[in-house]
This record gives sequence, structure tokens and C-alpha cells, in this order.
Amino acid sequence: MASATATKRMREEATCSICLSLMTEPQSISCGDSFCKRCIEGFLDNHGHQQPNLRQHPCPQCRAPFNRTSLRPNKQLGNLIEAMKKLDLEMSCKEHGEKLHLFCEDDGQLICWCCERSSQHKGHNTTLVEDACSGYKELLQEAVTNLRELEKECRNRKEFMTKQITEWNKQVELQRKKIQDEFNKLHNFLWEEQKSFLWRLEKENEQTLKALRDSEASLERKRRELESHIQRLEDRCQGSAQKLLQDVKGALSRSSAVKLENPEALSLEIQTVCDVSELYFDVRQLLRGYQVDVTLDPETAHRKLILSEDQRQVTKGRPQCDVHDSPRRFTAYPCVLGHEGFASGRHYFEVYVGKETQWGLGVCMENVQRDTRTKLKPQSGFWAISLSTKASYTALKYPPTFLHLWEQPLLVGVFLDYEAGAVSFYNMTTPSHIFTFPRASFSGTLRPYFHVYPSSHLSLPPPEMSKKRSQNH
Repeated sequence: MASATATKRMREEATCSICLSLMTEPQSISCGDSFCKRCIEGFLDNHGHQQPNLRQHPCPQCRAPFNRTSLRPNKQLGNLIEAMKKLDLEMSCKEHGEKLHLFCEDDGQLICWCCERSSQHKGHNTTLVEDACSGYKELLQEAVTNLRELEKECRNRKEFMTKQITEWNKQVELQRKKIQDEFNKLHNFLWEEQKSFLWRLEKENEQTLKALRDSEASLERKRRELESHIQRLEDRCQGSAQKLLQDVKGALSRSSAVKLENPEALSLEIQTVCDVSELYFDVRQLLRGYQVDVTLDPETAHRKLILSEDQRQVTKGRPQCDVHDSPRRFTAYPCVLGHEGFASGRHYFEVYVGKETQWGLGVCMENVQRDTRTKLKPQSGFWAISLSTKASYTALKYPPTFLHLWEQPLLVGVFLDYEAGAVSFYNMTTPSHIFTFPRASFSGTLRPYFHVYPSSHLSLPPPEMSKKRSQNH
């Protein structure tokens, strides 16, 4: 009879490193390692599914590369395993050398008649292996049935989740088409609004699909775990009585501990909705839904600029002697910034330019150069339009873009969508769209920006007053 150490060594060599059980139909690969036929083929199928273009696969045990074509049946190892299985049928007590024909219910161990009489098992409830096997086999089969029900429920939930993903994609596609079709009917000034809604829909789509797919992947992992657990219990039931009873209570305990958690309920109702007809017929209402009350910041005003007491009006005059030096103050250009800073969200404000012949306005980064004459363009942190000479409107890009307006704007609206990276200008006298800068990627704080010329008189009407002015015009 082989020694316990030799037997243990033989079992280690005959154990599949994938399923950790004695190999069934052992297959060898080019590196010399062997695995169950079902295990290595399952590994190849799974690895090939993850990386379909991969011709070579890493050995599950030593990571050496091998091809599927190198698989060969290992008959000698198969014969050895069969002999070991027969040897298992004649398992002997390691301590007494007697056959393990008894099962101790108290300790859940196979024992021989000598063990039964020893102090370790004295007074314990023991029974013949054959009698104990039938009872525990029934319990194990009951555990298999319960796990199968869980696996079935898991599979059904996964199928339902897959249907939800398909339905969600259909809803998103229909909603996307609806938004696109509706926005195509609008005037030019709503073009940026369309892109904004589609961007939000895509973000919502990405977030919801990610949550759905995470749930689907979790269920698939749980299903495979259950399938593996079931297979181990079935292998136990099909083996010898000794193999079936070996740590049987632990196996039952682990089986009963398996639970299937309910996935987090997700709403499949699209939140990004838009009544395009309402936006089309009331652009003023749309923009003023994001209106903020802007006032001028005297700490940033050039020395030649004169601000009203309520900090809503600005004109250009002689240098002011009573203003103190400040690193925040413009010295190169006669400019002033608004008090308010925007680092996220959508914001809209209006500037009354009247019939002035020169002005400039928009938004700029808070950290723009104020003591150096630089080109006023997005690359320098400025998104603005100007009227440099009568009827000559310009978007301050590089090179500048000349704007052709059919009507002179008396009230100009500035709309910032920070996340979408858009700055748009509107003639609120008409109302109509003037210009939208190409999409930018903002970082940091943006502030309202005003460039004041000798002939200009700019004012910031309160939100209520701007409504009345636009109605009068």
C-alpha cells in the first residue's frame, strides 16, 4: 500500500488546477501541464470570447503560451486516476490501517472500528458508511435542487436585464430621433440648444447603460458561481461514499449560505425631455429661465471708467484719481468685469447697448491678462463680440469673424452653457441668434466682460426691467 505522503503527492499531480478536483478525461498541452477536458475547453472558450483575435493562450497553471491544436488526451494519467479512484474505494484509516467503514455523526468524519472505540469518538453517534451515505446524498441532492432554482432565477433575471437594455436603447434611439427631427425645424438660434439636449441625453444614456450592464455582469458572475457550486456537489454525489461524506457538513453549510441578492431597481424613464414647440415660440422665456442678476465690479474697472452708484451702468471719461491700485484692475484696455463668477451650469444676462456705435461684451476667464495688450480671443480667455464701427459687428476670434445682422441690437443677451462649452449671443430686440463660439472646454471661473469706448454707455438692466424693455421694442 502506498504511503500517505506518496498518495497525497499522486493526488496533487492528478488534480486539475482549474476545478481543483481529480481530472476527468485529462488533456495535456504543449507545456506539459494537464487539465480536465471540460475545464481546459471552457477556459479556451472563455479566453477566446474575451480576446477573439488571440491565436495563443496562456497556460492556466504556468502561463506558457499554447495553441488549441496542442491538446492531446493523457491516457497514462487517465489510467492512473482510475486506479486512484479504485484505491479510494479501499480508503484506510491513517492511524489504524483499518477500512473506514463507519461515519461519526458528531464529528462528521469517516472512522474505522478502532477509532470508534477510542477516547476521541467514545460515546459518539456512529453508523455504517452505506447507511449514512443515502441520507446525506438526499440532503446534497436537495441542496442541488435549491441551487438550481437560484441559478434559474438568476438566469431569468439576466434575460430580463438584457431585455431592459434593449428596450432602453430603443427608447434612447427614439428620443434621440425625436429631438433631432424637432430641432431641425427650428431657427438658427436654437441650434446650440439642440446639441445641449443631445449631450445631456447621451450622458444619461451612458450612466443608465453602465448601471444596467454592471447589474447584468454581476448576475452573470453569480450564475457562473452557482453553476460551479452545483457541479462540485454533483461530482460529490457521483463519487464514492467516502468522497461524498468527506467534509459533507461543510459542503452543506456552504451551499445553504449561498444567496441571490436583488439588484438595485433602476428607472427606465428618460429624464432628458424637451418641448421643442414651446422653446421655438418663446425664446425669451427659454433664455430668461437661466437669467442671473449681474452687477459691475469696481475693483476690476479701468481708471477711465465711471460706474453708477448701483453698479449697473458704465461710461468712459477722464481718469479717476481716487481709485486705488489693484492687481485685479484692467490697465491695458478700458474694461470692467461683472461681480458674478460662473464655474458650472447655464447662465444668461442682458446688456442694454442702445444705439451706441462702439462696444464689446461677453465672458472671460477670471485670470486673463489685465495689464498687457493682447488679442481678445478664446485662446487668451475671451469669448466676446464687438461693435467697432457703426454697423460693423465682429466675433472676437482669430482671425475675427464678421457678423451680418439684419437689425441693430439694442438689447444683447449673453448665454453661457459651462458644461457644453458654449457661449452664445442673441439680439433680444428681435429676438434672434447672433453668434455662438465653437465648443470650448472650460476650466476655472468665467465672469461677464465689458469693453467700454468713449461713445458707449452700457447698462445692465435688472431681470424684470429687461423684460419690459424687450416688450417696448
